[in-house]
Amino acid sequence: MADGDESGVSRGRRRGDGADDAAGAGGLTTADAPVVPRDHAFFGHPLGLFTLFGTELWERFSYYGMRAILLLYLTDTAANGGLGIDETTGLAIYSAYGASVYLVSVLGGWLADRMIGARRSVLYGGVVIAAGHVFLSIPGAGFSFTGIVLVALGTGLLKPNVSSMVGELYSREDQRRDSAFSIFYMGINIGSLAAPFVVGAVRERWGYHAGFAVAAVGMALALVVFILGRNLLGTAGVRPPNPMTAADRGPVTRLVVGVAVGCLAAVALAWAIQGDFSADTFVDALSYIALAAPVATFWVMFRSAKVTAPERSRLRAYIPLFVAAMLFWMIFEQAGGTLTTFAEDSTDRTIGGITISTVFYQSLNPAFIILLAPVFAWIWLKLDDRPPTAVKFAIGLTLVALSFVFLGGAAWQAGDGKSPWWVLVVVYLVQTLGELCLSPVGLAATTLLAPKAFRGQAMALWFLATSAGNAITAQLVQATADVGDAAYFGGIGVVTLVFALVMFALAPWVSRHIREGAESGGDEALKG
Repeated sequence: MADGDESGVSRGRRRGDGADDAAGAGGLTTADAPVVPRDHAFFGHPLGLFTLFGTELWERFSYYGMRAILLLYLTDTAANGGLGIDETTGLAIYSAYGASVYLVSVLGGWLADRMIGARRSVLYGGVVIAAGHVFLSIPGAGFSFTGIVLVALGTGLLKPNVSSMVGELYSREDQRRDSAFSIFYMGINIGSLAAPFVVGAVRERWGYHAGFAVAAVGMALALVVFILGRNLLGTAGVRPPNPMTAADRGPVTRLVVGVAVGCLAAVALAWAIQGDFSADTFVDALSYIALAAPVATFWVMFRSAKVTAPERSRLRAYIPLFVAAMLFWMIFEQAGGTLTTFAEDSTDRTIGGITISTVFYQSLNPAFIILLAPVFAWIWLKLDDRPPTAVKFAIGLTLVALSFVFLGGAAWQAGDGKSPWWVLVVVYLVQTLGELCLSPVGLAATTLLAPKAFRGQAMALWFLATSAGNAITAQLVQATADVGDAAYFGGIGVVTLVFALVMFALAPWVSRHIREGAESGGDEALKG
């Protein structure tokens, strides 16, 4: 599926591969490494993979089921069971929600690494998510917004850590690792594919709150699978790999205080700009935080004495890749927002006398992923993993930009009418092609280009690219409230296409800095 899910996979791969790196640095020693079954009972893999596969399948079912109807619920009239929020504010809230999920994922990964371990993070996160869906299933704006906050917090705890345990099921030398993540990733897409159909059908028959109740059942099933199958995981995820020490308390306290002050400053700035405290104020504050977080992370890395000159060269090369990823997710993550609104209001969804439900369109991306991911894996293998990383990023960004240019053109062609049902099918197909060019490649680039002293923070940057992309969308939908679909989608597509062309131009520079950093640092993995 999208971004964050794969981000979790990459982070899991890193932690599984680097379990021994923490030795001597406050982390687990070789003797403390997780004891896990190495059996072959689940399609040649440990049965523990079945536990994590089932957990992620049902968690993604609940997440994407809730996401499929969330914007519609926020903006629909009270008579139809919605909250009656105006479309612009609803879109901004939805985008801010997406930004918050990825922001909290950074905290969730840190808590698991330093304090409670991945297993408890997944369990606690699952319980919080389930509670959030239950709140959403109860009529009333107060219950609804409480539920949205709980789902965001719980997803941030669970999301980066369930996949990290996949990596712990395999030793560094185990050749089954890549295959395991492919199986795990298939569970993500099965859940993502089924959710809009099931939740959408329930919502149309019994209303929004019944749909949210189905999402709650999905999360409950995820918890059941995880709890019943926990013994199959051995000790994977039980202990934090880099636990807090007494020496860490001062720096961590200062970090927490600094983050808190920064958040309060963002709220104060948004309040001053808005002139009052409202939903828009909250959206703006969260947007400022999401945009400031990656800037602060880059600044800390570049100033750190622990980062070597070769690593700085690679880090400079990563900046254009990060910007490209941020813009990519800015467009891609609008599936549950502006694209849902376009499907609901501006698309003729009738085929042969049958009207397609709006939320069914959100099953297109996971369906295309399931069909096309093996094809792309074969293509990269045949091309010997060419072209270079920066060119792949540029191709992915170009495709996602063209999807919005095409949608803008279709909206212009339709005028005051509605676009045919197949327009959004083409949009989702082109975006999926872009995702397969950029997302897996971006994960590999992040793990390879990260300074050794900042591996965790570098993976946080990958989460923050999606968060910042959602934050940009939250601001865009407010600033373009009076702009038509043709201008909105076409304008964003054209501007992003310009950035894609810049990325093509920068590709040789990026590749050169990666090579220079590899040659100076003796890193053979980066020289190809």
